[in-house]
Amino acid sequence: HLVESGGGLVQAGGSLRLSCAASGFIASRYSMGWFRQAPRKEREFVAGISQIGGNTRYADSVKGRFTISRDNSKNTVYLQMNSLKPEDTADYYCAAASRMVSPPTPGGYDLWGQGTQVTVSS
Repeated sequence: HLVESGGGLVQAGGSLRLSCAASGFIASRYSMGWFRQAPRKEREFVAGISQIGGNTRYADSVKGRFTISRDNSKNTVYLQMNSLKPEDTADYYCAAASRMVSPPTPGGYDLWGQGTQVTVSS
């Protein structure tokens, strides 16, 4: 399964790094993604990374501010979030897919974590 960590409360302009630890499967065989869901909104794609990590993809709203990476030796995926804005406030979810998902819709992912909350104050 997948377990996210690293969420919390941060002021606008600050940074957080989310982690997603995979267990029970070999994460390097899966492409990974981060999604987020704000109250009363649909879950939306944030960032994705291929199995080996050579290909990454970002939502326009986070390009230049967020960076997705992975350490397959640790079965872990990261989301470095810089220059955070109040509109980044949401529950953030890690997901795994047996292939690179394009377009990166939630339905294309096979495994999901329980989420970690990120709150950005203005």
